[in-house]
Amino acid sequence: MNPHDMTIGQAMSLTVRPISFNAAREWIARTHRHLREPVTGWLFGVEILMSDKRVGVACVGRPKARMLQDGLTCEVTRVAVVEGARNACSFAYGALRKAAIALGYQRVLTYTRHDEHGVSLRASGWTCDGEAGGGEWTRPSRTREATEDPVIKRRWVYYASDAARLNYIKDAR
Repeated sequence: MNPHDMTIGQAMSLTVRPISFNAAREWIARTHRHLREPVTGWLFGVEILMSDKRVGVACVGRPKARMLQDGLTCEVTRVAVVEGARNACSFAYGALRKAAIALGYQRVLTYTRHDEHGVSLRASGWTCDGEAGGGEWTRPSRTREATEDPVIKRRWVYYASDAARLNYIKDAR
């Protein structure tokens, strides 16, 4: 069933299963609203199914920001879901954070554009950590290729436990 054909009030069950890097890249290139570049730092990914049809793909990688690469932090780098797949984004964020915590990660991060509301993240238990830069990575001392989407971002975080949260807050001081 196509999610666009759903009627109001019709319940559709969502499921998740692993997906390969190449399959995820292909889906993201066709489906993501504003980021079409391949993901980097791949750790794992999932596909979101609605009545056994893929409606989304989401993946986790090492944090892009080098200072956040502590071995216990991972980053949701892409969530690409077809329009009309109700609750699929929240489901994807929830599935990825559960998988990351099960693998031993203590902190899971992701970023949204400043103009995105973050409802799916809040619905799946994430907390907004505030504004987190954006713009270009290039500096006079080290040039980089132009960023695909250089807008201001919001960082969202999910901690494995209260102890993990307190540990990261303590280290940030």
